[in-house]
Amino acid sequence: MPRLSRVVAFSIVSLAAADAAVADPPAPVKPKQAVIISFDSARDISQWKRSRALAARTGVHFTYFVSCVFLLSSDTRKEYTAPGKTSGKSNIGFAASKQEVADRLEQIELAASEGHDIGSHACGHYDGKDWSKADWLSEFGSFKRILENAYSINAITLEPAGWRDIARKVVGFRAPYLSTNEALYEALPKAGFLFDASGVSRGPALPPTGNGITRFSLPQIPEGPRSRPVIAMDYNLYVRHSGGFERPSKANEFAKRTYDAFRAAFDAQYQGKRIPLELGFHFTLMNDGAYWNALERFAGEVCTKPDVECISYRDYVSRRGAEEKQGSVGG
Repeated sequence: MPRLSRVVAFSIVSLAAADAAVADPPAPVKPKQAVIISFDSARDISQWKRSRALAARTGVHFTYFVSCVFLLSSDTRKEYTAPGKTSGKSNIGFAASKQEVADRLEQIELAASEGHDIGSHACGHYDGKDWSKADWLSEFGSFKRILENAYSINAITLEPAGWRDIARKVVGFRAPYLSTNEALYEALPKAGFLFDASGVSRGPALPPTGNGITRFSLPQIPEGPRSRPVIAMDYNLYVRHSGGFERPSKANEFAKRTYDAFRAAFDAQYQGKRIPLELGFHFTLMNDGAYWNALERFAGEVCTKPDVECISYRDYVSRRGAEEKQGSVGG
């Protein structure tokens, strides 16, 4: 090869190498989109079964925020005393019978064995905005004692092996009415909790951690023809759609509006920053089950995606803690 040709060839190779050196690095792989679905109070037995069947179909792990008064019947209700109340009082009643308690305990045990998260929704569903730290600790103490000893309190035989471990592993809380105060956040770590899910945010938000408590917030999401924001919880949608009164003739319309709102909120994160999307429900079938129908359609579509994980609050906190620990060690 003539000398000039060799020089030209060398220059081309050098330029190619230089281009490769300054080329943009590959785009980082996006994290999986997290969706966190929870249920408050968790009373109705048929809805326990329905939610667990949905999980079996889609791979979801839910958080169930249990109200402990539903682990007491009229015969055992005086085992509970709310702060500032006489014994045996509750804002939401008690279980109808000993058999109902036994059936609910069975569902809790099954859900826990399937990987779901059992959390606390306190006991009597009272608004604790004026409670002191001591009041909150009293309520938490009642919840723990009643859950742990539910079989013996109700004279139900054949307590499952490991039941008390389920009770001791409750690390999450959501306040009734989402009503909180500073005393609550002083009491939560003292009572052994790791997260609280009582907040509300303008949109999906990364949960901060302080004083040992990770604080989650249900987001406000656009909904309806005018895209007005509403808290991503079935009860708030129920009030938005029908003023809190049953309108079964419009159940399909309400289900579609709910699904559309959930899907739009999901898509915004899935295509964007992938901040966790939190959705809240109850076991009550409001507007002829419109919100559960929307949930089942939504979960069936998104929770089966390979780059989506529909996980519990507990698992999210555990995973993030492990990642932070690994990052600290690696750094």
